[in-house]
Amino acid sequence: MELLVYSASWCRDCREAKRFLAKHDIPYTEIDIETIPGAADEVIAQTGKRAIPQFVLNGKWIQPYKPGLGFLHEEMAELFGVAA
Repeated sequence: MELLVYSASWCRDCREAKRFLAKHDIPYTEIDIETIPGAADEVIAQTGKRAIPQFVLNGKWIQPYKPGLGFLHEEMAELFGVAA
């Protein structure tokens, strides 16, 4: 399994996403859109918006949160096969 996490240090939902992954020992590679050249452009190219966090799981782009609702714990737990 290859998991990329597009995020930024100022993003509350990104911090929650990384806490979730750490809690469940899910390995990932973080891509900070503020420090890695072209990363923000890649998010826009793939999703049509500058919305983070974004997971890229085995090449598939997944938005692990909903605006106003925050991180989708139940849906991500099901996706990764872990307890919420």
